[in-house]
Amino acid sequence: MTIQTRIEEAAQGDKGFAARTNPDEVRHDWTREELQALYDLPFNDLIFEAQIVHRRWFKSNEVQMSTLLSIKTGGCPEDCGYCAQSAKFDTGLKASKLMEVEKVLAEARRAKEAGATRYCMGAAWREPKDRDMDMICAMVSGIKDMGMETCMTLGMLSGQQVHRLAQSGLDYYNHNIDTSEEYYPKVISTRTFQDRLDTLERVRNAGINVCSGGIVGMGESQSDRLGMLMALANLPEHPQSVPINMLMPMEGTPLGLSEKVDPLDFVRMIAVARIIMPQSVVRLAAGRELMSDEQQALCFMAGANSIFVGDKLLTAKNPEADKDRVLLDKLGIVSMPAHSCPSEKKVSADR
Repeated sequence: MTIQTRIEEAAQGDKGFAARTNPDEVRHDWTREELQALYDLPFNDLIFEAQIVHRRWFKSNEVQMSTLLSIKTGGCPEDCGYCAQSAKFDTGLKASKLMEVEKVLAEARRAKEAGATRYCMGAAWREPKDRDMDMICAMVSGIKDMGMETCMTLGMLSGQQVHRLAQSGLDYYNHNIDTSEEYYPKVISTRTFQDRLDTLERVRNAGINVCSGGIVGMGESQSDRLGMLMALANLPEHPQSVPINMLMPMEGTPLGLSEKVDPLDFVRMIAVARIIMPQSVVRLAAGRELMSDEQQALCFMAGANSIFVGDKLLTAKNPEADKDRVLLDKLGIVSMPAHSCPSEKKVSADR
């Protein structure tokens, strides 16, 4: 019996876990109908399926701890409707210059002492300028020397810029697709969905791990949400890291008054992501500040195994470290060691 047949039977009301996917199988040909059938499973059955897949590839009670720092804030020429850093919106955020390398390294040391194993850096650019690459590569090299994984999100990249990042030993490059290809123009007009796919291809071809996910709660339909997951799962390689963000409405942005996402709908998205991208680290990213402990616990049950730690995500709030520590201790969850992703490419500076 094929996976599709089992999912179709489940959609017709089978009570014997007929949707059970093969936890050893990695696919790149998912259809939206298959994803909808998974999403529509009874909640307990969906979580059960996600747990089977999760435990095949990951330790059940490990979560990767990442910290995110804005190394260049505000003044971005893009018009992403969710982002307070766009120069096109009046959000009261002042633009800053690129941080000095030593200041970034000092922040990374503090993050490592607080338990982070991956350090992520974001700059509010459409794309970096070549003159900034020396400082960016020095940040990557310096943090690598501390024994931490590194991740950058800098916007679109040229082939030469990707090559330099690979040479510096960058482990991950984050470039979210945000939403489905159909809904994308309703959120962003200054770059296309294909622009994002092109950058992901350059990163992938350079041997750097891809970090790419999306945002839930921007007014999109359920079909759009599943379309976003389908686009990621059907890439030539699954992103090694998949952040699922719940929109944090930012005052002054076009999406600043968006309605809150239903908590169980969000958990279902995590579960579907886990099932269709079994080897990827699924990150419970932005929006945890708005989630109850119970919702976060359900997300971990559904297969989420990465979070950001620290009090801020670029310009959005994040739960305080003490609050995270109490919750994780209650759940018996411990920090995942660096380089534990089954599909992770081992990036080295001597490539």
